[in-house]
Amino acid sequence: MTTQMFVNLPVKDLNRSIEFFTKLDFEFDPQLSDEKGTCMIVNKESFVMLLTESFFKMFTTKQICDAKKSTEMAVSLSAESRE
Repeated sequence: MTTQMFVNLPVKDLNRSIEFFTKLDFEFDPQLSDEKGTCMIVNKESFVMLLTESFFKMFTTKQICDAKKSTEMAVSLSAESRE
């Protein structure tokens, strides 16, 4: 069995986030996507779940970090070029 990794990230504007990552050539799994979130495919084993803040809150009792004031995590993705 292959181990898969799903990173869940809250987003303020799901459509804007999809647009941003689409411009970076990421694709999304329509079977794991709806108005509450989408599954961004990184590779065959790695995925990023972009979840609306209201949906993300269903998985935690803690407050979501305000990214303009604090850092909760750092995510790095490699690419062949900056373009």
